[in-house]
Amino acid sequence: MGTEFFGTGPAGEPVLQLVIEGGGLTASILTWGAIIQDLRLEGHAAPLVLGLNRLEDYLAHSPYFGATVGRYANRVARGRFSIDGQDFELDRNDNDKTHLHGGRAGFGARNWEIVDQGPSHVTLRIEEADGHMGYPGNCVTTCVYRLLPDGVLNIVYETVSDQPTIANVCQHSYFNLDGSATADAQMLSIAADGYLPIDSDLIPVGRIADVAGTPFDFRTMKPVGLKVEGQPFIYDHNYCLSSDRVAKRAVAHAMSPTSGVHMRMATTEPGVQFYAGAGIGVPVTGLEGRIYGPFAGFCLEAQVWPDSMNQPQFPNAVLMPGDVLRQETDYIFSIEG
Repeated sequence: MGTEFFGTGPAGEPVLQLVIEGGGLTASILTWGAIIQDLRLEGHAAPLVLGLNRLEDYLAHSPYFGATVGRYANRVARGRFSIDGQDFELDRNDNDKTHLHGGRAGFGARNWEIVDQGPSHVTLRIEEADGHMGYPGNCVTTCVYRLLPDGVLNIVYETVSDQPTIANVCQHSYFNLDGSATADAQMLSIAADGYLPIDSDLIPVGRIADVAGTPFDFRTMKPVGLKVEGQPFIYDHNYCLSSDRVAKRAVAHAMSPTSGVHMRMATTEPGVQFYAGAGIGVPVTGLEGRIYGPFAGFCLEAQVWPDSMNQPQFPNAVLMPGDVLRQETDYIFSIEG
């Protein structure tokens, strides 16, 4: 438990590392990007997440490892949307075509303020000015990480704005439950009957597809890695949990047959993005000198569905003044068997 200097940000700001403990977990949190830099479970030696050792490596090489992404996580088609007939254009930071994870200077690429810190929790805060990355409204988001009994990493995001805007804040950790070079043999189930097919720009095409009889069916547990005609199957898709935000409920379960580590996920959110990590390729070593290549870890990102503001049949993504967007997710770790 404690606070240490981790590095100096691009504008000369000090970036701190905050270590919290509780419930058999130890987490290292950075003020930069509200990043979960390291996460350990008592009785299991290897890190549970992919992380880097230096701030410079996060700035130069991180594919959102452990970051809190927003103001709007995931993708916005053509970086454009409208609210009440007014058009807005966002930073197109993904192949100069698409807005991704809040833009080049989104929540995951800025330094957060420490509001409160205790032995097993930390509260961080970030302000985003009207027009930043193209978003309307002055926006404030708080992030609370708590380590609760029985291996629970509890995450709560609360966001307010003084103008109608879009908001969708998300934790972007990459998990590996046994320390293997890839997570391919780790097992996963997702409690969703449907997923969102995507186009070549990874934008949902506007319909929900049934998972039954397809490689997207994770209603019963199966390996994260799938090969079709000898090639890895590429998962980077939203699973449709519900049509709106609801009370927190169990939505996913991952485990490693090698380590016996289980991770259960519960969330309030209507979607979870499953990314199997095909694009990972980091030219620096990570935690404990590990090399992170393709499929080194997988993401389960609790979220509003991608591009919701442009697809009216999708869950609502608009945040109005006076409202509080509250998003809560638990990742629950245990060693079984």
